[in-house]
Amino acid sequence: MDNKEQELAEIRNKLKGLIVTGLSLEGVKPEEIKDDTVLFGNGLGLDSLDAVEIVVFLQRNWGVDVKDMNEGRKAFYSIETLANYIYDHLKK
Repeated sequence: MDNKEQELAEIRNKLKGLIVTGLSLEGVKPEEIKDDTVLFGNGLGLDSLDAVEIVVFLQRNWGVDVKDMNEGRKAFYSIETLANYIYDHLKK
């Protein structure tokens, strides 16, 4: 596993934990969330308020801002897309 893949795996795991605990998802365990699970609507069922919280998580935990909402919409599709967004925007 190369460095990028290892970092992405760490980001995905941390994201899952933050989403479950930070958004108080009842009856959902971080390890039950698949990387490609859709976060909003029919997937995990998150809503726009949850999206605001996720923006705060990104800022607080990785120093990543979501400035472009079109880009943000694509990034917030799944754990996988969000992890890649974080990885691509980390202050290296």
